[in-house]
Amino acid sequence: MRNESKDATNNMNGDVSTNTKFKDRLFRFIFGAEENKPFLLSLYNAVNETNYENIDDLEITTMDDAIYLKMKNDISFLLSSQLSLYEHQSSYNPNMPLRGLMYFGHLYHAYLKMTESDIYGSKLISIPTPRYVVFYNGTQAQPDKKILRLSDMFEVKDSSNYFEWTAVMLNINAGHNQSIMKNCKPLDEYAKFVALVREKQQTLFVEEAVTAAVNIAVHWECLGKYILKHQSEVIDLILTEYD
Repeated sequence: MRNESKDATNNMNGDVSTNTKFKDRLFRFIFGAEENKPFLLSLYNAVNETNYENIDDLEITTMDDAIYLKMKNDISFLLSSQLSLYEHQSSYNPNMPLRGLMYFGHLYHAYLKMTESDIYGSKLISIPTPRYVVFYNGTQAQPDKKILRLSDMFEVKDSSNYFEWTAVMLNINAGHNQSIMKNCKPLDEYAKFVALVREKQQTLFVEEAVTAAVNIAVHWECLGKYILKHQSEVIDLILTEYD
């Protein structure tokens, strides 16, 4: 039996205690699924202003936490000699550059093993260019785009230190990055779904709010068929986090 008493009381009084983790899992569920490669390719094209069409050129490389000591990234993939890592954040986290650096270390390790490359040899090896993007849809006000820098975390600030690692944070809340939303319908509908769950929570119990949002989303142009196909999984995925 789901424990809704606390959530229900907060919701009815307008003091919404929103569990944000479900959005991270939902983002992975929608864009990280092998059957949804067209969604992921559309997202890549919208973010990078490209026009790739062949989904077979995209290889998902998302890490398995069972293999990498409980480290799991949201979505990573190879496309056109680039290794992209897409992370979803429901709350602002300035430490994302460090997390990304650690993730990419494991991803490159797997890539070198796959390509049988020798980093100890005398020959310069080629590796995919890294692209690290954080999709933010928390409630704290943030700009459309923000560059998070690893150097901001350094205890000693030294301008002669040439090492840098960055994460590009994109705000995907309603009204932000409208060009990306326009060019990636799955992302636009995902953001609308999250906003819809938030709206329904203002007046409904958690389970009722999620069910109501799903019942609306199944009729949407892009995500509708996928949400309808996995309707019970989507609802359970969200409610499990509230439990």
